[in-house]
Amino acid sequence: MRILILGDIHANLPAFEFVLESEKNIDRKIILGDLINYGPWNNECAELASTLQNCTYILGNHEKYFINKNTREIKNILVKKFYQHCVKDFKYIDFLKKFKIKAKIDNYIYKHTIFNKYIFPETKVKILNNYVIGHSQIQFKKKIGNKFIINPGSIGQNRKNLNIIEYAIYDTEKKFFIMKKKFFENKFIINEMKKKKFPTECIDYYRKKIKG
Repeated sequence: MRILILGDIHANLPAFEFVLESEKNIDRKIILGDLINYGPWNNECAELASTLQNCTYILGNHEKYFINKNTREIKNILVKKFYQHCVKDFKYIDFLKKFKIKAKIDNYIYKHTIFNKYIFPETKVKILNNYVIGHSQIQFKKKIGNKFIINPGSIGQNRKNLNIIEYAIYDTEKKFFIMKKKFFENKFIINEMKKKKFPTECIDYYRKKIKG
């Protein structure tokens, strides 16, 4: 069985659709949380995700923001601006409520993150289990003792370059993760944000992340 692992889509519909079209030979899908917020296609991404067959949905911090509608949980001012703009017209709260805290496949636990923090390749942590996580939006495979942390990277909001899509495929027969990285020109996202009247600070944040 081949499992498509998608992290941090962040309401980037064209990038989401691009990966689904690129990977046809797939038996199961896992969305690692943060399907929504930041990008301008929140309802569209939720609608598409809800139609996927054999898909497991993991709860991310941005799903929690939308469900709880409590901005006190959001410390970053820019993140709060994105949230306040995106949540007001969102129609799929009931769908988000179906997301799971975690899932387990073979010897790996799938969660949005661990220890409620950003885990980067250089982050020092002690783990007792193998994990597949998102949240930090950087693709890596990290061995700690005899355990692993796998981060497939971000579909919709790569931390360094919005035109780079990263994800992973897990082969259950070979017990192997295939790490994928593709260039995808995000040429529609700024215009869509302008059309939907995103705050200037949000548009500028995205514009700075679009690189060649």
